[in-house]
Amino acid sequence: MSSISDFIGALVKSPFICLGWIIIGALAGAIAHNVMKSRGSLVGDVVLGLIGALVGGFLLGLFGVGKPDGGLVLVIVNLVIATVGAIILIAVGRMIRGQRVA
Repeated sequence: MSSISDFIGALVKSPFICLGWIIIGALAGAIAHNVMKSRGSLVGDVVLGLIGALVGGFLLGLFGVGKPDGGLVLVIVNLVIATVGAIILIAVGRMIRGQRVA
């Protein structure tokens, strides 16, 4: 089982993976912005995509869910995880503000 220190250590050891997460997270935020028909700022939703990517990846690691070893399949899996995470975060933000979720 992973711990937060293992997660942070892996981030520090592999800066190019972090760059990939940023790109995937930004794309996921833009997709979530369109899926949720968000009236908020695109930049805010891109940030939620980045956070969704980090949280989703960390949670999958905690639960021991395996990911593909690499290549295009890994990129697509990460994009789906980050997009779902961003959609959830947008929905939670709407619930907190008392707005309609759907």
